[in-house]
Amino acid sequence: MSFDSHRGTRGNRQPNGRFMRWMNGVMARRLRRRGGGQMMGFNALILTTVGRRSGVERSNPVGWFPGQDGTWLIVASANGATDNPAWYYNLAANPDKVRIEVDGRTIDVTAAQLHGEERARAWQAITASAPRFAQYQVKTDRELPVIELATRPT
Repeated sequence: MSFDSHRGTRGNRQPNGRFMRWMNGVMARRLRRRGGGQMMGFNALILTTVGRRSGVERSNPVGWFPGQDGTWLIVASANGATDNPAWYYNLAANPDKVRIEVDGRTIDVTAAQLHGEERARAWQAITASAPRFAQYQVKTDRELPVIELATRPT
């Protein structure tokens, strides 16, 4: 599946800057120390991607939802911002160079954006368990990408 979500024309201001990098670091350290856990009321994992331009690894704590067959679903919501978060573009450039830390384990995964009926089913499950995501969708005119992370075969 292709990564094809583009910038919208309206939405919230995307969280960024020094404070956000600091907060991401604090949350990532907390998740690592606890071997996983919750963040802002839902399950969280640490997503490590390879920068599309820099080639440098970047780690971000993100909320996740259970997918089918033991996969993890994440949403590139950026709080309903006009544009996707930077990690979305890193996934699009390097979907097979992704790692997650969840439940005290580090797992190599492959990322794929869901489309059509598959996305619709996943989105319904996500918004049923975390209504906040439905509110993020209302804030922007871009369709929030739902990404499936599947364990990479060794």
